[in-house]
Amino acid sequence: MTPELHTLSNGFRIVTERMPGLQSATIGIWVDAGGRDERIEQNGVAHFLEHMAFKGTATRSPVQIAEAIEDVGGYMNAYTSREVTAYYARVLGADVPLALEVIADILRNSTLDEKELEVERGVILSEIGQALDTPDDIIFDWLQEKAYPEQPLGRTILGPEERIRSFQRADLATFVKEHYGPGQMILSAAGDVDHATIVAMAERLFGDMTPIDAAPAGHASFVGGESRTVKDLEQAHVAIGFESPDYRHADAYVAQVYASALGGGMASRLFQEIREKRGLCYTIFAQAGAYTDTGMTTVYAGTAGDQMADLARITIEEMKRAAEDFSDEETARAKAQMKAGLLMGLEGPSSRAERMARMVQIWGHVPALDRVVEKIEAVTRTDLRRYAEQMAVRAPMALAYYGPVKDAPDHATLSQKRAA
Repeated sequence: MTPELHTLSNGFRIVTERMPGLQSATIGIWVDAGGRDERIEQNGVAHFLEHMAFKGTATRSPVQIAEAIEDVGGYMNAYTSREVTAYYARVLGADVPLALEVIADILRNSTLDEKELEVERGVILSEIGQALDTPDDIIFDWLQEKAYPEQPLGRTILGPEERIRSFQRADLATFVKEHYGPGQMILSAAGDVDHATIVAMAERLFGDMTPIDAAPAGHASFVGGESRTVKDLEQAHVAIGFESPDYRHADAYVAQVYASALGGGMASRLFQEIREKRGLCYTIFAQAGAYTDTGMTTVYAGTAGDQMADLARITIEEMKRAAEDFSDEETARAKAQMKAGLLMGLEGPSSRAERMARMVQIWGHVPALDRVVEKIEAVTRTDLRRYAEQMAVRAPMALAYYGPVKDAPDHATLSQKRAA
């Protein structure tokens, strides 16, 4: 199971990996364009375009697009993130050519029909409303905005309601022209696939595309700050973000292991201290996210409004204590969790195809899994203590509150707690 990589003359990249024993496959196109590639007047257009790809082509109606995949028992979907937009399908191995042809059709021949645009506008406005009604969803958008204020990386992927109401067909077509070139696309497939067959199909379906000079996304700078939305909810929600390494940084794996040890499972420090010992919350976790040029380690929890001060204070105390007494046992457990999560996740073709596309986008190749495991194993207790001190004391911090949070400690108070 070794990934095979090929690049067409126009810069279009193909990466595949055959997974023996599987009768299904995931195949898709990952476009190197997402929310952070939008100008401010375009905020939300990348996600809108993703929706419109399924709303009809020159030869297929929206229902025919769905039927083409579902008639063979397959599944098709897409998503938009801050750095990538993906269009993919899961089908049986024999139907991989059909899936690729449909994906090529929706990417290259979408009509962006005006009537369908109006229908989808309503769908996206409902999606925005749903996000606003989901506290443990929208709070991360507010945290992102405070971490990267007035920057593309800090804007919501869905976009503001007023922008969604104003977008016209030309706005979507412009984004395609600016970012959907062959050099910005990666075809990734895993499972019951044949590399040579997929390369030949890619040449036929995408080989005639003309390269474009896509403007690179602007550099992101973590600033920090506080967002506080007081609302009469049953629970108070808090998300605390700390600047952490980008994908290529030497501490990228240290950051992941640290987040796992701090709040990645039931045995983690935050779960044990704040939930199990003190009963201050039902949900609490930590996670480390990374981008091309920055990253953020996030702690999230939900609690009663009158317990928010204690929860925030103890979170900072635990982060500071970790810098002094991370143990060998915690280090080993966190590394084991990370390795197991990686390897078990990659047993499915969808996660494997997604990883390969992202690795090609970041590194230009797919790092061998055993090499990745070696880097995880190389993280030491000393590394974790050093990194924990950085997170607890020096890393810039962003803060988002939602719910009955009027009396929750502000950014300045928590900053003083970190410095004490």
